[in-house]
Amino acid sequence: MSSAKKKNTFFGGVAILTVGTILVKIIGALYKIPLVNILGESAYGDFNAAYNVYNFFLTISTAGLPVALSKMISEASALDRRNQVQKILRVALITFLVLGTVSFLCMSVLAGPMSNIIINNSSAVYCVMALSPAVFCVCVMSAFRGYAQGHSNMVPTTVSQIIESFLKLVVGLGLATLLVYLVLPRNIAAAGAAAGVSVGTIVALLYLIFQYIRARRGKIHRTADEPDDTRDILIRLLKLGIPITLGSAAVSIVTLIDTNLVMSQLKNIFSQIDAGTLTAVGGSGILAQSVDIFHAAQQTAQETLLKDPTAVIDVIENAARNLYGTYSSTMTVYNLPSALMVPITASVIPAVSGCRARHDRLGASRISESALRVGTLLCLPMGVGLFSLGTPIVKLLFRDLDASIAGPLLSTLGLAAIFVCVMLICNSILQAHGMVNLPILTVVVGGIVKLIVNWTLVGNTDIMIFGAPVGTLCCFAIVAVMDLIIIYRVIPAPPSYSKVFLKPLIASALMGGAAWGAYGLLTNFLHLGNTLATIGAICVGGVVYVVLVLALRVISKEDLALMPKGDKIAKILHIR
Repeated sequence: MSSAKKKNTFFGGVAILTVGTILVKIIGALYKIPLVNILGESAYGDFNAAYNVYNFFLTISTAGLPVALSKMISEASALDRRNQVQKILRVALITFLVLGTVSFLCMSVLAGPMSNIIINNSSAVYCVMALSPAVFCVCVMSAFRGYAQGHSNMVPTTVSQIIESFLKLVVGLGLATLLVYLVLPRNIAAAGAAAGVSVGTIVALLYLIFQYIRARRGKIHRTADEPDDTRDILIRLLKLGIPITLGSAAVSIVTLIDTNLVMSQLKNIFSQIDAGTLTAVGGSGILAQSVDIFHAAQQTAQETLLKDPTAVIDVIENAARNLYGTYSSTMTVYNLPSALMVPITASVIPAVSGCRARHDRLGASRISESALRVGTLLCLPMGVGLFSLGTPIVKLLFRDLDASIAGPLLSTLGLAAIFVCVMLICNSILQAHGMVNLPILTVVVGGIVKLIVNWTLVGNTDIMIFGAPVGTLCCFAIVAVMDLIIIYRVIPAPPSYSKVFLKPLIASALMGGAAWGAYGLLTNFLHLGNTLATIGAICVGGVVYVVLVLALRVISKEDLALMPKGDKIAKILHIR
């Protein structure tokens, strides 16, 4: 491989995926943020709970095997074993078809038991069923995406993701709006929104199949290499993929258990209120607080319970759904920083694996440190920004949410998002170096901590839903720190953490203070509305951060050398 190609392989792929991811997330924001306002907190909670089930099956089917596939293809390509590459794809495609079919059948046939037992939300059953075709399509897509990424070609993945997101936006929002207009139950409208996801995945899959056939037509190059036996390829694919899947599945399992746990604890709190207590608690009781938070009619709730005490079950479930729906709405914003890590993690594994196949340890170490530094450079300002401007951002994006509840939730989740991003990059570095089992242990430890913290805090009547993001923060902070320790101890030439974290942390802290101060000045002294003040504060924070990044020389010349036209960028920025 030429020197120029080496330089452009890693961050060139990252750049393509990053642009695509940003577009996908913009489309996703245009989908999910209006969806909260269309469906309301309760129905959006149903949608998000069903999405947790979908993500679980998606994780089981696609978390580890595409990574293993891209790693194996990258290694075979580095050694010019083209016959091996094609056989790896065939074996992987059959494996994905089987997994996708099983996942589809589980979600479609067992939607009822999953909704009632696993996520403790019977209203989510139609959403689970509507998402079942999507899990099959994404499984098959993962084979083609992993094949392309193994060749450091990120274009098919990027375009297919944009197609998937755009159709999700158009079809999903269109169906949800239509069903609400027809005055159907909101959980049915939520299922319409979920159906848009399935439509998007079907069209994206057709695009990838078309692209693969077109790329292969007339370009089959035979080589002398003898491909490995099918059994050996499958065993290696599973050997690499299963530990990664288990690590990711642990997160999904914890999320499912946590969804059930949070709903159960909220219901337990609300179940302490009976009709007589409700009349006496006035404005300070738990149910009265939930009524105020979600703009329900307190008097109507009281009269309903006094006339029909059995209705307390519906009141309890709706109150819990409302609280969980508010928390789920803030998760939409919280997930944005980690989504921007996907281009880095998807590019790290094949890039590092290719270096290791060529016995280029220095190149593997260099890519690992640059990936961690650039990831930190992105996630720290986003997380600190959410922490500093949590309430203003909620007011800006979600007109129907109570910002006094959702704002603090988002601020806490902003800090958690930083550790999630660090964990994702660390896991990809460990996996690229062949250490696929260690991330499982760290995730399990963090997940146990999350469940304990959430059980304790959410069940506290003075904390309730505010305890959920604290559990998330504790979980991923512990996982990220453990991963960093493992990388430092077991990987040759580990990254310098002072270079990776210190300067971005200083720049992000100053940026957060500047954004917070700017918002206060714009609202209190210039008397601007929340929309203009929030946008202004974000702009001020962004300018401050960019200036500090350049002034502190956070990005090194070595980092830029891995990017397309990196040498020219270094000269323009006067980075030596």
